[in-house]
Amino acid sequence: MSEAAEDVVAREIAIEQEHVDRVYTELAKAVDRAQLVHAEGMSRGQTDRRGTGDPREEELAGLFERDALVYSASRRTASLQNQHEGLVFGRLDLDHAAEGAPQDREVRYIGRLGVRDDDYEPLVIDWRAPAAAPFYRATPVDPQGVLRRRVLRCQGELVIGVEDDLMVAEAPEDLVVVGDGALIAALTRSRGQRMRDIVATIQQHQDEAIRATARGVTEITGGPGTGKTVVALHRAAYLLYSDRRRFESGGVLVVGPSAAYTAYIERVLPGLGEDSVVLRSVGDLVGGITATRIDPPEAAALKGSLRIRQVLTRLVREPIPGTPELFRAFVAGHAVRLEKPALNRVRRAVLRHHQRNNSYDIALRELGEAAWAQVREGDREEFLDKFSDSTDVETFLREWWRPVDPREVLLWLTDTDLAHRLAGDVLGAGSSDILSASLQTALETGTWSVADVALIDELASRLGPMVDLPSEERGFYEIEELDDASQYGMSALRVGLDRDTSVAPGQESGGAGTRVSSDPRDRLMAGRVTPADEYAHVLVDEAQDLSPMQWRMLGRRGRWASWTVVGDAAQSSWPDPQESLAAREEAFGSSVRRGFHMDTNYRNAREIFEYAERLIRQHVPDADIPQAVRETGIEPVEVAVPAEGSAVSEAVERAVEDLADQVGGSIAVIAPQRWWGDLTGVTSRYDGRVVLIDPLSSKGLEWDATVVVDPEAIIEESPGGPRVLYVVLTRAAHRMTVLQVG
Repeated sequence: MSEAAEDVVAREIAIEQEHVDRVYTELAKAVDRAQLVHAEGMSRGQTDRRGTGDPREEELAGLFERDALVYSASRRTASLQNQHEGLVFGRLDLDHAAEGAPQDREVRYIGRLGVRDDDYEPLVIDWRAPAAAPFYRATPVDPQGVLRRRVLRCQGELVIGVEDDLMVAEAPEDLVVVGDGALIAALTRSRGQRMRDIVATIQQHQDEAIRATARGVTEITGGPGTGKTVVALHRAAYLLYSDRRRFESGGVLVVGPSAAYTAYIERVLPGLGEDSVVLRSVGDLVGGITATRIDPPEAAALKGSLRIRQVLTRLVREPIPGTPELFRAFVAGHAVRLEKPALNRVRRAVLRHHQRNNSYDIALRELGEAAWAQVREGDREEFLDKFSDSTDVETFLREWWRPVDPREVLLWLTDTDLAHRLAGDVLGAGSSDILSASLQTALETGTWSVADVALIDELASRLGPMVDLPSEERGFYEIEELDDASQYGMSALRVGLDRDTSVAPGQESGGAGTRVSSDPRDRLMAGRVTPADEYAHVLVDEAQDLSPMQWRMLGRRGRWASWTVVGDAAQSSWPDPQESLAAREEAFGSSVRRGFHMDTNYRNAREIFEYAERLIRQHVPDADIPQAVRETGIEPVEVAVPAEGSAVSEAVERAVEDLADQVGGSIAVIAPQRWWGDLTGVTSRYDGRVVLIDPLSSKGLEWDATVVVDPEAIIEESPGGPRVLYVVLTRAAHRMTVLQVG
């Protein structure tokens, strides 16, 4: 750049810096005002009363005002502080001459939230407001009154650069145009560990998807690097802005494919002014469970298929293992004996129309009827009353018909004989052994797999929520009330129970606190599975990877919701797309559908994407291939590496070292599990710049450069095979090295 050009840029930056300084001054005033409101709130509800008794009405009103003011002020302060980084990112220069306006020119600054000065004049317009729409929608074909669109690049409160897009054929003489265009400048910047907020570079077709009506299902499709995720997340923020009462009260659920993905995007929505969004990976959609472990492809396919529903239907009708198979009692002068066949008939009769965990009283009634059918002497109602009051009956039922946790029920399938009996004719020969073995792995490791979570949710919907049984009657010799045993010289007195019920399953008593149990089964059963929450809007990213059972799990959380669904069939890791599509349509119900297609690859350099395209064309000829818009002139590097000894780890170290010199940002080593033992130390020398990640967890993520290890092994280990490798090969923005091992 010439010295004259540098001077022009410096002057433009100084102009924008002056405005940004004004904005941050007003922001500081707003924070001060919020803190004053907070202090005012804290002063409410104070009283000089020192006595006891019921509070006066004015005191109660003061307490209510205090809570309302403090809550509102705290929320406002948090919002203002969250928007501090990169608050102002855009500027519009508009020409209203054609509209006959008294003032032809107008300048609008666009940012994360609206800011006004002391005269209530707008200094920044919230990016979601209608007045900000031309920032995204204006094009040279349809400028919408825009002369120049400028993107401000900031570090904190400091403006470090500007980039302009001219929307008219020729700029007015007094209008300076800087840079080669905001979009390409943003695309060539380095990728960090968290997704960058590229709201300033969203293009017209993306903005149409963001601002589409909230009703029904909005599907956003497109190949790798087309900005689908960014569009969907900004859509969530826009919906909250446009209809806050509905979506803030009903909730917005954002679902991603992995824990790595959710960590990557967790700051995007708060950064756009929204913190009332629930962000979950597929492995922690069910309250009380977090799962990150991935099953082998064969087990994952079994657990994700709709065929497993029949197995689960049979499973919930099974007797609880280890419970009595014989009932004996003496009721109303009659000896009652119900053996296993009779008990099975009672169980089937109850479960025919009722959930197990909600049917204790019904089971008691049906058991009484079975007992009466055996006795048939005396008055029936008197017999049934005495049967219900019998302590022998209560003791039996508390064991035979106790509430069951859905996780416990799923673990019944670790019994290979039971798994074969329930699943052998449904899943096919040998499949029951695979299913049982996968759950035995959970029992051995103390960790659920991601596919297990959907099964647990399905079982929870069939069993009903866990409930506490009615309190047992205390015995005659038990002490009913003894709040303080120390007066009798006793440090503790425990009646009727031989364990400390204050310690949750999966934890051990531990002095001042608790600690996680060392027993794997206890870890699996820690806490309690909570009922499914329902939301007003559900956003699903990488939707092509969801199994049919996972779609059913999502459907329970979006019964009355609108949906935003993001995906690309060519990147699918689920082997049966038709079955998954059927489950997805069931989850959506009769809602109206609309679609938006993204066809420009902003992420990958053309050289990298063409390498990935050659692969996917061999396996998915009709894959949705976007057009890459950048070139680096540098082709991906392929290196042949022998499989023996330390050759792979040494090759990875060399590749990372070379890439670290070529790019200034992040690098990922994407490797199948078979090589992880050799590679865990590779990333330690680069201060967080380099990460080691498995192929499935790389979905939805991006880096400046990648090292792809052993593509053939990635295909062999991954559900979806070549499609997952296609994902891996499209994660790099600037450089890629592929190590062919063999």
